Amino acid sequence: MGCLWWWVWAESAEEIVLACAEVEVVTTPETVERAETWALEEVHLDAPHPNPLSDFRAQRDAQRGQPGFGVLAGRDRVYVRRQEDGDETVYLMEFGPDGRRLRQVEVGPDGGAVKTTEEDWPFNPPFDLYDPQYASMEIDSTDFEDAWHRARPESQG
Repeated sequence: MGCLWWWVWAESAEEIVLACAEVEVVTTPETVERAETWALEEVHLDAPHPNPLSDFRAQRDAQRGQPGFGVLAGRDRVYVRRQEDGDETVYLMEFGPDGRRLRQVEVGPDGGAVKTTEEDWPFNPPFDLYDPQYASMEIDSTDFEDAWHRARPESQG
């Protein structure tokens, strides 16, 4: 999983996130200062199509009319239970307001559970909490906490 960088011209960071799926808007002064030294392509959010943001905008437009669109965005904590098609492993995840995982419980097919935190992951890209697919995966914080307390730390593997 990689990433692409552009200078995006828009009224606000929120406008970009509302218009484009699967994007992270970086606004921290240190990162912006560092990125100013890169030769990044500039894109206007309202530029005519096609442009580098066209696919992200089309994806967000398709999501917007679906039930659950944006219901998880803006919360301090979000808890989901996720299982990929064909995978017997279940992931219970706690996200912060930026969509990054804070804690995770991985429950294997045998019921054994392993807990990890952001310190355990070399790469922790944000999840798009506007994406309606995650709304149906939401669980209560007590369900997550119960699983967290039952799970063993990864280091005890």
